[in-house]
Amino acid sequence: MPATAAKTGTKATIKILYAECDEKVLTDHADAIQKAGHHVTTALSRQGVMETLRRDAFDLVILGSTMSKDDRHHLPYMVKKAHEGTKVLVMHAGTHHHEVDVAVDSGISMVLLLEKIAALLQPVGAR
Repeated sequence: MPATAAKTGTKATIKILYAECDEKVLTDHADAIQKAGHHVTTALSRQGVMETLRRDAFDLVILGSTMSKDDRHHLPYMVKKAHEGTKVLVMHAGTHHHEVDVAVDSGISMVLLLEKIAALLQPVGAR
């Protein structure tokens, strides 16, 4: 993985870039993910994602459901090109892009989303 997951006690902190186009959704979801113990950086819009990726690397990039269909299609490729090995989770049903590591329904509960994040970032032999 491009970014090193920091250890806090016995739990690894995952470095996440979370993106939405709706600022309220972005804030609410980012707060919930951070409360679960992950380091969350937020980006508003495609441009925000690209600017943030130029400055830093992440274990996981989450493209939220308020991102446009075009952004959810093109950004996974751009993420992988910027930082090979970064995982991409897209919050929208029906996404079948080859660069997307996992797609979840946009109506998924935060508990299930956090479970998907944990499963996605498990070492290959531990899955």
